[in-house]
Amino acid sequence: MTVSLKTVTLDDTHRKLGAKMVPFAGYNMPVRYSSDLEEHHTVRRAVGIFDVSHMGEFRLRGPQALDLIQRVTSNDASKLTDGKAQYSCLPNHDGGIVDDLLVYKLADEDYLLVVNASNIEKDWNWIQHHNTQGVEMEDISDRISLFAVQGPKAIRALQTLTDVDLSTIPYYSFVQGTFAGAPDVVISATGYTGAGGFELYIPNESAADVWDKIMTTGQPYGIKPIGLGARDTLRLEMGYCLYGNDIDDTTSPLEAGLGWITKFTKEFTNSENLKKQKELGASKKLVAFVMDGPGIPRSHYELVDAEGQKIGDVTSGTQSPSLSKGIGLGYVQTSYAAPGTQIFVQIRGKNLPATVSRLPLTKGAEE
Repeated sequence: MTVSLKTVTLDDTHRKLGAKMVPFAGYNMPVRYSSDLEEHHTVRRAVGIFDVSHMGEFRLRGPQALDLIQRVTSNDASKLTDGKAQYSCLPNHDGGIVDDLLVYKLADEDYLLVVNASNIEKDWNWIQHHNTQGVEMEDISDRISLFAVQGPKAIRALQTLTDVDLSTIPYYSFVQGTFAGAPDVVISATGYTGAGGFELYIPNESAADVWDKIMTTGQPYGIKPIGLGARDTLRLEMGYCLYGNDIDDTTSPLEAGLGWITKFTKEFTNSENLKKQKELGASKKLVAFVMDGPGIPRSHYELVDAEGQKIGDVTSGTQSPSLSKGIGLGYVQTSYAAPGTQIFVQIRGKNLPATVSRLPLTKGAEE
């Protein structure tokens, strides 16, 4: 049985730009336009635009909306004020993670949840299952296009397209306003690259026009379209988790280094068990590492100690364009998790040395 892939609104635009299209999370998505290396450096040094319209968006409204969000997410959404966003996750009952997500407070009793494309249906069913108090839930994923304009020159590339002073939007904050002539755009100072910039939630009918205007105003700053290949190397240099690789239904937020979004000041799904895990200490931890010499780590490669005994597995790995070295994320036994610890990656039958490192692995934005 063939499953037909969904397409984003600007599918034709990407093809005309020469993008290589690949299946990703049920969508046909641009993986690259030129080369991953060139696109990576464009974002680190200038500005790039990603079409990430495959992401899912749910609107939750009503007097019990916050209560529902508090019960299903690990972070404390009661701390959000209008115009603020929060990174969080949906814990399951078995100690793992249903998904990671962003929670936006649009207004009192009105929230936007942004979830991973591969988990739209799963997350919707999970939240709906816990919606016992009549919260109005609306899946608006198919009506919204999402562009991420990332890089140190993002503000300069975008500022002429809006009256909103982009330099005054703090990190993890957003403004709703007119952007490039499109009404009600959420302009959010968030991203997945560590290079600074904005994510723009745009009604589909305005998407093509907004994209063209961004490409035009960004031209003097070297803007280029960027694909999923560079998105992966950029996020890995920062140590940002990718659902399905670094976190999933079997990994706890505490093991994944997401204790900072796991707030025990409230009760949420499986909070009692996670609290016990925090008190006892997790037996494995997600670490970032840099290869000491040649070698590119890849997902599922084994991590071993100096004697060749298995201590964990790589969950994500690549050649870092910024460091010109192999880098990765992986789970190791907690005794090997301290920065500076030497570990070994099994690559083609050899145990190649690497060092557990602090995040981010490279500076985010380079002027």
